[in-house]
Amino acid sequence: MNCPNCKADDGQMKNGRNRSGTQTYICRHCKKTYTPEPKRHSYTDDVREKAIKTYFMGVSGRGVGKIFGFSKGNVYNWIKKNGLKPKK
Repeated sequence: MNCPNCKADDGQMKNGRNRSGTQTYICRHCKKTYTPEPKRHSYTDDVREKAIKTYFMGVSGRGVGKIFGFSKGNVYNWIKKNGLKPKK
């Protein structure tokens, strides 16, 4: 494993875990903390579109969250961020 900052392959040691539970490392040479293979925390465009359509069909944000298994804030943020309108 190489440090992404200084490219050193020796002196890499474990440094706990990040919030998603992925192992983090620290380089003894440059003291840079990094995650070699971070997890992706995003929903596909298809899931976002379906959730927004469901919301515009009259289901509450909380209801959409229960149907799709995520927080109601996600739907509200997607609508605010993209200014999405329901597609016909």
